[in-house]
Amino acid sequence: MKITKLAKGVSLKRPLERGNEDQLLVVREVLAAVREQGDTAVCAYTEKWDGFVPENLRVTQAEVETGAKALDAQLYADLKEAADNIRLYHEQQKRTGYRLDLADGSWLGQRITALDAVGLYVPGGTAAYPSSVLMNVIPAQVAGVERIVITSPASRDGKLPDGVLAAAHILGVKEVYKVGGAQAIAALAYGTETIAAVDKITGPGNIFVALAKREVFGEVAIDMIAGPSEIAVLADETAYADEVAADLLSQAEHDKMACAILVTTSETLAEQVATEVAKQLTTLPREEIARTSVENFGAIYVAETMADAIEAINTLAPEHLEILTKNAEAVAEQVHHAGGIFIGRYSSEPVGDYFAGTNHVLPTNSTARFASGLGVDDFIKKSSVVYYSEKTWAENAPKIARLARMEGLEGHARAVESRGWEKE
Repeated sequence: MKITKLAKGVSLKRPLERGNEDQLLVVREVLAAVREQGDTAVCAYTEKWDGFVPENLRVTQAEVETGAKALDAQLYADLKEAADNIRLYHEQQKRTGYRLDLADGSWLGQRITALDAVGLYVPGGTAAYPSSVLMNVIPAQVAGVERIVITSPASRDGKLPDGVLAAAHILGVKEVYKVGGAQAIAALAYGTETIAAVDKITGPGNIFVALAKREVFGEVAIDMIAGPSEIAVLADETAYADEVAADLLSQAEHDKMACAILVTTSETLAEQVATEVAKQLTTLPREEIARTSVENFGAIYVAETMADAIEAINTLAPEHLEILTKNAEAVAEQVHHAGGIFIGRYSSEPVGDYFAGTNHVLPTNSTARFASGLGVDDFIKKSSVVYYSEKTWAENAPKIARLARMEGLEGHARAVESRGWEKE
């Protein structure tokens, strides 16, 4: 990894991946075809890109149970414990709404209701992600969503990974489909003969999934446009180079477009980490992917002061941030922009990816400046409620009418003034 002196005020942000025109044209073609042809188009694109002809798009309950039983018993238990941790964490996010009582029996309030139906995309391709099932489904369940749909690309034999099926089994999800890519997003947004439309789509995917989500936004809600995975490590001389290198590679192995950055105040650590990354890459099973990521999007920056390092991190607003410094908790208090913050030596990023209970669907591409990770709030909506008594109306109607007329909206003024006497 290249070592660079951190210039004050420099931005570490990578260029935003928006896809190219050819990719966008493909996505728009898929969306239009699925909207017009339904299952026929979904099956055709599944055969074209996933390499199998689906006899049934929907995964049967027997298939779910078979997959769950095929998973190693210890792994099944680990998944279940992780699910319990995730549920416990997300239960703390539940909202109840409120009522504000005014004079004369009038009141204002906010009503919290869960979305009716959500579609949760679980990526496939170079790896299987049972953890994504847990991270997407559990907040929706905690929120009270009645209909939860999982879509995920199957392998060429038409099967979903045992781990994905086991996660669905643990959570009791009944509606699972063997569909991936832009065609899955289209099916969830528009509906087909087999897959009924949903109100919101969540979950990460490749560039075609991301572009499809962007295109259907407005027809349905989406969680975010997730880019390639990112990790930033903020460290000083107290960190261990082999551990920092392992943490950087934990994200680099995700994707050739993934980003791994170390910001440190120690030149010695910087040099040691660069050596360790090169060494550890040679034994990593996903070496080719991780090496491409590190070569294209990996970097080590040496800052003169911790204040400079923290400023650079806040500007970067990374998806994942590890803090491996003296007084790490105090340093963390100075970080304002990060999707997930991992404090101290024993809180490496995969702890949050799989087990601690926090959600691993997090904002990327510096959007942590204004966005949050997936949570219960993503699966609810808030309705404002107004109840005015006659007396409260009488006291305030002239004020409301004056405000309306100030904006040139006579109809508004008349609407509020039309009340107040007995109608024949």
